[in-house]
Amino acid sequence: MSAPFPWTPDSAENRLEQTLEKISGESAAKSVFLKLLSSRAREQAEKSAQKDSPLAGALISVKALFDVEGETTTAATKVLANDPPASADAPAIARLDAAGAVFPGLTNMSEFAYSGMGLNPHYGTPQNPAYPGCVPGGSTSGGAVSVALGLCDIAIGSDTGGSLRIPAAFTGITGFKPTQSSVPVAGGKPLSDSLDSFGPMAKTVAECEIAWQVMAGRDTMPSSPKAAKLIIPGNFGFDEIDADVANGFNAVVQALRDAGLEIVEQEIAALSHYEHLPPWHMTSVESRAHYEHYFQSSAGDFDPRVHARMARAEEITAVEYRQTLNRRAVFIREFRDELASAMLLLPTTPTLPPRIEELADDAEFNRCNLLALRNPSLANVADACAIALPHEHGGKILSTMLVAGGGRDDQLLACAKVVEAAL
Repeated sequence: MSAPFPWTPDSAENRLEQTLEKISGESAAKSVFLKLLSSRAREQAEKSAQKDSPLAGALISVKALFDVEGETTTAATKVLANDPPASADAPAIARLDAAGAVFPGLTNMSEFAYSGMGLNPHYGTPQNPAYPGCVPGGSTSGGAVSVALGLCDIAIGSDTGGSLRIPAAFTGITGFKPTQSSVPVAGGKPLSDSLDSFGPMAKTVAECEIAWQVMAGRDTMPSSPKAAKLIIPGNFGFDEIDADVANGFNAVVQALRDAGLEIVEQEIAALSHYEHLPPWHMTSVESRAHYEHYFQSSAGDFDPRVHARMARAEEITAVEYRQTLNRRAVFIREFRDELASAMLLLPTTPTLPPRIEELADDAEFNRCNLLALRNPSLANVADACAIALPHEHGGKILSTMLVAGGGRDDQLLACAKVVEAAL
């Protein structure tokens, strides 16, 4: 039995026009989209009734780092703005198109996807509808806000260290980072070949699941809710945690236990190695490998904070970088074996979204950025899958994350449906 989705092929054209009108007329939608794809979207909406897919008619925003035929793939930078347009859709985007999805536009993001805050000095920063005046989270900032505002049903983005889950957490929606290998990364501007994953954000787990299944080229079959053993790691994820986040997480744990889920608190031995695996080794070196020409020739056109993070590649040697990759390969195996069929239960981020003006100072920006990335990055470094689930406590919109070993996406989504229902 198909999940009840808010879209239908018959309503696609009317819903699209309402969305395009809101994007053009509402101040809340400012800086959410870098470009509207009105002509293509109207053609897609008109043809959606011909598609035999449960995704037909869904309004789906596309992060501006994906190739979309006829459009320049800017990754919200100035340095790529004059590149030639893409000759074809990225494979994952083409699959969504073939399933009858409707693309209203390309969404804003942190430049090169290199920040967890979602600020963009070139194209503006989308407003956070859940926490006005605060950052929307990044790097898939515009995508998250497009869903939170109800402009789109689903947002497609990337996740290198939490870029789907942080903005989902900060705006009160669901964000799913699949196992990297499940969705082709061709046709997407890379940040880190080691860590990048492509996936969806939406209001519900079922909506994320259907989008991921299409992106992955799988059968669109909803999973049945099924609980798994949940582990709260005693040696990771709870330092420097806000009181509101801690209280909300404790309430989640109690609600899940009341619902009959098995939850244990224990240390995860593999996590003792995680602190020796700095993700920035991979993001800085690998981004430089892709964008070295622009890094050297167009430094003044970069977000200075992004340029500074790329520059850190010069702080390590080739040998040190390779040693990090070797240690990561061991960590992936150890983490997957130790977790087995269980899943981690953590706050998605240890803090609430900071106010934008507080991040004018570089040191404070770096502190908040690293803290927001800390918990989500674990899944990327471990080549795992993870999902951020929204909930409320004490009048605050919060988020809880499940992490499962790589390749266990179906089991993660099945368990996430149980947790979602309990919350």
